[in-house]
Amino acid sequence: MDDRPRILVATAVPAERDAVARAFPGPAGEVPLPGASVHRTAAGYDLLAAGVGPALAAASTAAALTWAALEGAPYALVVSAGIGGGFAPDAPVGSLVVADAITAADLGAETADGFLPVTELGFGTVTHRPPESLVRAARAATGAPCGTVLTVSTVTGTAARAAGLRARHPHALAEGMEGFGVAEAAAAHGVPVLEIRAVSNPVGPRDRAAWRIGDALAALTEGFGKLAPALESWNTHDS
Repeated sequence: MDDRPRILVATAVPAERDAVARAFPGPAGEVPLPGASVHRTAAGYDLLAAGVGPALAAASTAAALTWAALEGAPYALVVSAGIGGGFAPDAPVGSLVVADAITAADLGAETADGFLPVTELGFGTVTHRPPESLVRAARAATGAPCGTVLTVSTVTGTAARAAGLRARHPHALAEGMEGFGVAEAAAAHGVPVLEIRAVSNPVGPRDRAAWRIGDALAALTEGFGKLAPALESWNTHDS
């Protein structure tokens, strides 16, 4: 019986899932789920291309978590992983970042005085925090900086919006579109969550020619190669 902790890695698209899979050589099986499928690696990691955006990511991750629980082998950890935009100069293109806070940046209301997060409207949550010991382990393993990773439903494409996000979230290192949705699903199941992002482009004016998706996917593969032993050790001793 394999006693390694079961870890679910949720990415947005198959290219990100495949980048993570390259860190785990060996055969992989496939388990179909409603609307998605889990690729099970020989190393004990299940990889899920959950879909783009927080809503679909939450739904797909919740389906995988429910399936594992009903199977009698629940996940010990969920990792939201993928590429995203980085806030210069702290997270340059090609670098890796680790979230110590996973924050929904545009969940709330616009007012005459500016944006109000949903928590200031009196309900909901906008931030999930990975366990501090897990963040420390991930940082030590990868050498990546730690900070807030923002989840947005609309990718930032102007300098004004980038400046506004950084003003509201001064510790933000990166933005993506799935982390908060994955974290919501994990929280509903009582499972700890971590988010890592490899930076493919600067957050700011949209310049598709400046994106380096291949470099970011390579950084994701390399980062997971370093991260996996730390995740397994953390689960063994600290979960």
